[in-house]
Amino acid sequence: MTMPDEETLAELLSALPPAPEPWVRAAQELPLLRLGLDGIIDRAEADDKFRRALIADLEAALEAEGYEREPALVEALRRRFASE
Repeated sequence: MTMPDEETLAELLSALPPAPEPWVRAAQELPLLRLGLDGIIDRAEADDKFRRALIADLEAALEAEGYEREPALVEALRRRFASE
C-alpha cells in the first residue's frame, strides 16, 4: 500500500465534515487542563499535608488553595487519588 501524497491527503481531509464544536473546545482546553493537573500532582507529591487534604476532600482542598474546580480536572484528580 502506498502512502498518499500531501495534495491527495489534503483533498481527503477537506472532504470530511468539520469537527463538532464541543470536540474543538475540548481539544483547545486539554493542554491547559494537563498543566493544571500536573502542577497539582507535583505539589501533592512534595507536600504531604496538601496530599492528605486532597484525599480527604478533593474539592474543598482545591478551593482552599485557590485552584479552579473544573469538572474534568476534578474527575482526573479523583481517578489519580482513588487508590489512596
